[in-house]
Amino acid sequence: METFTDVLLVTANVGSLFDNLGEIQSEWLQELYKTIHSYKPQFIALHFQEVGGKDYMVNMGHADNFFRSIESNEEMKDYDRVCIYVDNQFQAEDVFTALGSMYFIHKTLKNIYQYDFNVKDFKAVSGQNKYVGSLAGVTTVEKEKFPKNFWPDFKWSRKGFMRTRWIIHNQGLDLVNVHLFHDASNLTACESSPSIYSANRKNALRYVINRISDSRYTPLPFFLFGDFNFRLDTLSLVQHLSTSADVQTVKKDSSNEVEKIICEEKDNDHQVLLQIEEKLFAYLHQAYFREDNVPSLLKYDKEVAVFHDVIREEDIKFPPSYPYSEEYTKPTQYMNTRCPAWCDRILMSHTAQEFIHRRDDDERGVVYDTLGPNVCMGDHKPVFLFFSLKTNGH
Repeated sequence: METFTDVLLVTANVGSLFDNLGEIQSEWLQELYKTIHSYKPQFIALHFQEVGGKDYMVNMGHADNFFRSIESNEEMKDYDRVCIYVDNQFQAEDVFTALGSMYFIHKTLKNIYQYDFNVKDFKAVSGQNKYVGSLAGVTTVEKEKFPKNFWPDFKWSRKGFMRTRWIIHNQGLDLVNVHLFHDASNLTACESSPSIYSANRKNALRYVINRISDSRYTPLPFFLFGDFNFRLDTLSLVQHLSTSADVQTVKKDSSNEVEKIICEEKDNDHQVLLQIEEKLFAYLHQAYFREDNVPSLLKYDKEVAVFHDVIREEDIKFPPSYPYSEEYTKPTQYMNTRCPAWCDRILMSHTAQEFIHRRDDDERGVVYDTLGPNVCMGDHKPVFLFFSLKTNGH
């Protein structure tokens, strides 16, 4: 007999909530609760990255309140089983990832099992299970920071992945929280296509997929959701945006190093169309990155396509999830620090996608979208996927 379980997966880089303490958190949480209220999922998975924010040594203490407020909210009261994993142990630099994962199981959902990596077997989930720390001795989660020697040129940051394994109605699933490397310099990103950063992310993602598919444990269908930091192919996009412009490269006085790239319109009083510096990407026509232009922008989103042999994704119909203004009054405005991009994604194995139930009427079928499109959610808009998981359970 086919069974259907309504599932909500959310990925959110929450660094901004800690960097701008108290300013956006309550509205941010309201958006989360509203989404849960309107979809009424039976199984919820929340994957957070950058818990504690940039200044985590100072602000990690606030993480506890953040997780506690979600746990204790009225909207969550019918979820009688909860599993929480927060890696907040920044003192353990060699293993610290700043990842946090929360899983909520509704009281109507029976027979949910979670994998114990130690005994290599599934056990029924019951009650509240909260683990905060380095997670070293926790047997129901597998956490790994990317090896330091992965990228010789990059400073070692809080990037890694964390996985849990579940059985929902006889169907096993891996849920993996991921945080990959960002683009350090917009200028470096323009140098080649694909950029050096894109190549690093590709290695890291391949590493994650290999780790979760290797023979240590039986491979399962998986959902991989997090901040992949995927960027648009900057070089080809810049070439496209500056087709009819005069492009000047400004070098630093002493060296041959590029300091800025300036694209000016040929007429129109030589208005600056696009200016790029290490941490500046200022394009005159911001509307270019808005909703109605999504299909043409997606041509430059190439980092997932490399993995089509193992990875699928639902169609993107929302504007880039990053970098939004952190100003309360500008919820739909992008910052001009980076070229807007779809960093936050929900990816899945081919086998996992086969369990997504497609309704004919398209009513509340599968929804892949951002959380809080018209509310300030920080520099990353969280991304969610709502669907019905179809299984042959009893």
